[in-house]
Amino acid sequence: MSPAALVRGLALAALLVLCPAGAARRVRRPNVVLILTDDQDVCLGGMTPLKKTNALIAQMGMTFLNAYVPSALCCPSRASILTGKYPHNHHVVNNTLEGNCSSKLWQKIQEPYTFPALLKTMCGYQTFFAGKYLNEYGAEDAGGVGHVPPGWSFWYALEKNSKYYNYTLSVNGKARRHGENYSVDYLTDVLANMSLDFLEYKSNFEPFFMMISTPAPHSPWTAAPQYTNSFQNVSAPRNSNFNIHGKNKHWLIRQAKTPMTNSSIQFLDDAYRKRWQTLLSVDDLVEKLVKKLELNGELDNTYIFYTSDNGFHTGQFSLPIDKRQLYEFDIKVPLLVRGPGIKPNQTNKMLVANIDLGPTILDIAGYDLNKTQMDGMSLLPLLRGDKNETWRSDFLVEYQGEGYNGSDPTCPGLGPGVTHCFPDCVCEDSYNNTYACVRTLSTSWDLQYCEFDDREVFVEVYNLTADPHQINNIAKTIDQEILEKMNYRLMMLQSCSGATCRTPGVFDPGYRFDPRLMFSNHGARARRFSAQSL
Repeated sequence: MSPAALVRGLALAALLVLCPAGAARRVRRPNVVLILTDDQDVCLGGMTPLKKTNALIAQMGMTFLNAYVPSALCCPSRASILTGKYPHNHHVVNNTLEGNCSSKLWQKIQEPYTFPALLKTMCGYQTFFAGKYLNEYGAEDAGGVGHVPPGWSFWYALEKNSKYYNYTLSVNGKARRHGENYSVDYLTDVLANMSLDFLEYKSNFEPFFMMISTPAPHSPWTAAPQYTNSFQNVSAPRNSNFNIHGKNKHWLIRQAKTPMTNSSIQFLDDAYRKRWQTLLSVDDLVEKLVKKLELNGELDNTYIFYTSDNGFHTGQFSLPIDKRQLYEFDIKVPLLVRGPGIKPNQTNKMLVANIDLGPTILDIAGYDLNKTQMDGMSLLPLLRGDKNETWRSDFLVEYQGEGYNGSDPTCPGLGPGVTHCFPDCVCEDSYNNTYACVRTLSTSWDLQYCEFDDREVFVEVYNLTADPHQINNIAKTIDQEILEKMNYRLMMLQSCSGATCRTPGVFDPGYRFDPRLMFSNHGARARRFSAQSL
């Protein structure tokens, strides 16, 4: 046997050990496509414009009704997708290099172990990326656009944050500048065309994974010219938490001006309408992709996932527009999946998170999940309708607030420590907008428990069965025993890693609570909250 043949044989043997499922069946392992939008909500009608996507993915597969992100901000959330980890384990805390967003440290410690890297190196998948990666990708201090993360066979990544025109792509490590000619530069369409080209010219002898990350519906909300007059009569939803004072909430929410000015309402209505307009091009992308897969004879062997990196708000609790907050409108996202073995037109109410996407896709590829250090769970049993699957009843939400060291020039009266402020002096973030929550969904409780890391040691608790729009903070009235259990559960999740992130929740039969543990092994982090002190 020649040395080259020996090397090929050893490589094949390694793949059979690590990803045996497809090889054992002597059939092609499934392909996977992940479509990731930017800032697309689900609570406020964000899926409404996507008629084709609904027909081609949701109605042909499963819609998860309770899909969440562990951090309602682009870079930490995207890092969670790639690593299958909570932010406290991947250490990306915000959208800056200093916050570990595409930093040298991220590249060294986390990127080699992302699920696409494992798919390529351990499972022999062709891997294709197109679109927005991480907000600071392409920064000169972190290798510029010449840096191609490990695990990608084909790399077409946007430099920095979402744009629609006048941007730079890294094409396998080489900069390609785009202008403002719609026919050749509109980013959502460029991503669609690159994806179709990949499907046309890829190898037919290996399974493939595609991640297509669109700019829509992120600002600056630039619609394709054929869609700029769409939805002229649409405005932001006026639900029960729209344009009201966030009483009994953290100070950052309480500082919002209520009622909002007419100009603020007009601004957020325009933003809402433009967001929908940008999503129409995403809808076209999905249609083109599905048709190409069908033409190639590959659709029936391909899983297609559709989701977003975080939600969004438009006027809730009088906050104009942004994400970052702990409420459902910011942490809940769409999640649609179609593919082999998934029955059409299904819904699933289980509590899932984007840390589950990596484990799920590796599971589809046949990779042994015990060899990873991921915090999430594979959704494959849910997708296949396994009735005996034991599932989580809670998960962790965590966010580290950002603020300027000096006063924001828009709002000097608020002093230092705030950021993302609007002209009427409403700020969307601050240093002490740092919080962690346990989001619980069980047969008996639909609950959110949150603690802020600030001088107030502020706590917010919501019973979403009685109060789905999270208007009434019940931290002062909820049963003391539940308060203590949730406080301890939060401490457990904030220090979890891998399998310990999947232990029984407060309302699970297997949960065990010993109040004495609240004051051992956790130092300053362990603290008892009484209803009287809140």
